[in-house]
Amino acid sequence: VQLQASGGGLVQSGGSLRLSCAASGRAFGSLQMGWFRQAPGKEREFVASINWSGSNTYYADSVKGRFTISRDNAKNTLYLQMNSLKPEDTAVYSCAASLSTARLRVGAVDYWGQGTLVTVSS
Repeated sequence: VQLQASGGGLVQSGGSLRLSCAASGRAFGSLQMGWFRQAPGKEREFVASINWSGSNTYYADSVKGRFTISRDNAKNTLYLQMNSLKPEDTAVYSCAASLSTARLRVGAVDYWGQGTLVTVSS
């Protein structure tokens, strides 16, 4: 599976961005998908995940109520709508895919996409 993330950029605090992740190489609709982020000097952390059908989503407490993960299986694309952005959301965001249905975590990722940088200015 090849994953290509896009949509990062510079935004002011309180602003919004939408990240996209285009997938190819395997039946996208069979994969659990998610987003992770890594801020400078910090470990990579879970942001959000979505099951194969889109019926179940999970969020880190730090983004709950502000971020929305979604997918379009017809377009082989994963999304992350980020609203009310804060400076502490600044990080490189990476999309990820898992063959497992278990709760998505760093150690359970089978495929990683390259990251896209999100910078939130205060």
